[in-house]
Amino acid sequence: MIPLVDLKAAHAEVAEDVDLGFKRIMADTAFIGGAEVTAFEREYAEFSGVAHCVGVANGTDALELALRAVGVGPGDEVILPANTFIATAEAVARVHARVVLVDCDPVTYLIDVDAALAAVGPATKAVIPVHLYGQLAPVERLRAGLAGTGVVIVEDAAQCQGATRFGAGAGAEGIAATSFYPGKNLGAYGDAGAVVTADEALAVSVRTISSHGGLTKYVHDVIGVNSRLDALQAVVLRAKLNRLAGWNAARRAAAARYDELLEGVGVTRPVTLDGNEHVWHLYVVREASADGTSTRRDEVLARLNAAGVGAGIHYPYPIHLTPAFAGLGYAKGSFPHAERAAVEILTLPLFPQITPQQQEAVVEALRAARR
Repeated sequence: MIPLVDLKAAHAEVAEDVDLGFKRIMADTAFIGGAEVTAFEREYAEFSGVAHCVGVANGTDALELALRAVGVGPGDEVILPANTFIATAEAVARVHARVVLVDCDPVTYLIDVDAALAAVGPATKAVIPVHLYGQLAPVERLRAGLAGTGVVIVEDAAQCQGATRFGAGAGAEGIAATSFYPGKNLGAYGDAGAVVTADEALAVSVRTISSHGGLTKYVHDVIGVNSRLDALQAVVLRAKLNRLAGWNAARRAAAARYDELLEGVGVTRPVTLDGNEHVWHLYVVREASADGTSTRRDEVLARLNAAGVGAGIHYPYPIHLTPAFAGLGYAKGSFPHAERAAVEILTLPLFPQITPQQQEAVVEALRAARR
């Protein structure tokens, strides 16, 4: 079996550091907050090239807290791409704002900037560009198009720890939310997340809301939530962060190897947007169909899985075609690029420890599955 992601291999590299860190936590009984969390927040902010990092319980909370910090609430509209994990839309719904969807670029699958700008209306409060699969969306184009409108950019950076665009990372000029779900490039041993920002006031707001609405015990300035990064998870994240730059470099090498191995196989290989330093959270290819509704991709996936290749789909349903968001009123066909991608894309195994032999086996299995 070649897994989609090999968490056991990653753990083997950090096991000793994690064990020592857990012993420190147990000795100090500092399970919520404390030195480990403070150190991780400082180290991740430095790694990300931002001034502030606030650790929270998970990536969905991070998005919600970022939205609340910039003032998104009832009556507001938030624009986001139709092809994203449901958490992006959930965060908007949880602050009682309205989800407004737009299509994606058919080549990179990143948000269609022109469509997003065209969707801006009187009630628009924010736009969420999703940095999909390990590369950043063209935020600078959004920023230029939104100048003077008062519309805020809240970046969904759940898949791009370490990625940059023209040398800058997510949140470097605003605010971004990330997830440390175990399978991410920087993954915890459970749920965890963070908000990163260049703005001290926004960081204070996120920290306040995430800790029952106050920074001092029993002082509650606003109605908040309980969403804090556990110290045990901070230990894991610190151990992995020390290796993340090397792991991301290994991912880039593996992606380049796939690019070569897949030459002539017949699938469409991923494209990196000019100006991006990709960190290859996922390596997503495309199995083209004749009419955009073919199930050939599903047949190829089933054959790969049967052959022991842990391939997957990210994502099989656009937001507007999920039952949870059917009430938005978008009909099938509203976002043709996202809808077609959903029936054609296929994610191949990729992780820092993947070997050339494993990648060769994946490509041979894919070649056989397409016959």
